Amino acid sequence: MDGRSYARTLEEKRVSMEKLLAPYLPEGWRPRITGMDDPFHYRNKVHRAFGAVSKGRKRVWTSGIYREGTHEIIEVRDCLIEDRRAVETLGRVRKLVDDFHLPYYDEDTGNGLIRHLLVRTAHKTGEMLLVIVTGSTWFPGKKNFADALKKHCPEISTAVLNLNDRKTSLILGPKDTVLYGRGFIEDELAGHRFRISASSFYQVNSLMTEKLYQKAIGYASLTSETSVIDAYSGIGTIGMAAAGSAKDVLSIELNENAVRDARKNAERNGLQNVRFLRADATEALTVMAADSPYGDGSRLVLFMDPPRQGSTPEFIRAAVSMNPARIVYISCGPEALTRDLRLFAKLGYKAREAECFDMFPFTGHVETVCLLSKLSEAKHHISVQVDIDELDLTAAESKATYEEIQEWIQEKYGFHVTHLNIAQVKRKHGIIERENYNKPKSPDSKQPGCPEEKVKAIEAALKYFQMICPCSGMKES
Repeated sequence: MDGRSYARTLEEKRVSMEKLLAPYLPEGWRPRITGMDDPFHYRNKVHRAFGAVSKGRKRVWTSGIYREGTHEIIEVRDCLIEDRRAVETLGRVRKLVDDFHLPYYDEDTGNGLIRHLLVRTAHKTGEMLLVIVTGSTWFPGKKNFADALKKHCPEISTAVLNLNDRKTSLILGPKDTVLYGRGFIEDELAGHRFRISASSFYQVNSLMTEKLYQKAIGYASLTSETSVIDAYSGIGTIGMAAAGSAKDVLSIELNENAVRDARKNAERNGLQNVRFLRADATEALTVMAADSPYGDGSRLVLFMDPPRQGSTPEFIRAAVSMNPARIVYISCGPEALTRDLRLFAKLGYKAREAECFDMFPFTGHVETVCLLSKLSEAKHHISVQVDIDELDLTAAESKATYEEIQEWIQEKYGFHVTHLNIAQVKRKHGIIERENYNKPKSPDSKQPGCPEEKVKAIEAALKYFQMICPCSGMKES
């Protein structure tokens, strides 16, 4: 790979984004894509899975990355997009694992200890966090292993043991134990210092993140009278970057660890005008839309940075009903962005500007910042009457597969639910099923009812995957 091949991939991404987004932006719009000066070794989060692979008739223990769409491990010694220090450190940690004869985890049997290694590096401070994901609390020679880590990998600022003792495709489990150090690292971004824990969301390309946030805050046109909602806020990076130019900021995030880090981040940076709400973003906005805490919305700006699958129709409808002056949508999923822009336009908000950022060079992903405002603010606009039946009410159905819902419930509650159970609860909440899918074969057929315990578990899973919106249990932090 060289500069010419990188320039070619940038142009390919630009053309692709133009085809996707042009129908939703003003006539004549052409996207600009911001690339990196050095597109190599940018990824500050590096992961290795441990396990067995088949070679002929033998099973060989190894570590590496998963082949796309599978759990087949491909051994990796180096990678052109991963942080060099992290890759070197992982090599030495793996050697220590072998020297201490720590058994690799076997996905087939559920036996073994070492499941994953994860290293997170801070671009500005140079701090490094090592996460050792184990399949058991049993860790022979743990103190000696920690001492060996300190000796052979002095660049590791802190090491954490994460317990994941269930059969799951998720990398991290719910419980962390600090092996040594503070249990988190800190980095500087957009003039603020941020605390990063094992499970906290933090952009993997720090250099490009700063450029992206500058554009997002520029689009927002903040003043001292502006109130900001930062939805899907993670550890609060966007909201805190905006806080110095705004009246107040409300950051909304569901992940408990991320909210804890965000609160610490605000304290660390002396920000008094930032509040945190631990809640599902769709649920929170639905409640606020009913209560109208921001008046007519003329002094409200909404930042939204949803996961790759995009937002929900319920979130978008709630956002529009709050009548914000501007919406700044940060997207890492172009197809989901176009789907959401289409719904925003139907509900009266038009994309005005957009810029793309190559957050993930030499991959197929593109990050986009998009500015939306009310159609009535345009010089030329079309009033559109929208019938509720026109909205994509089945979008929630694509949020998670039946297998993912089953796996989530098995991990959280420890029991199994069937596809039929899930289908019954989805229909209860108005999520449209595919024709004839898990329906009775005839009108006279009887299907067993879903036990109340399983109904509650499935509803919790649907809420987790943002497929339903129960408005209860929100607490401001």
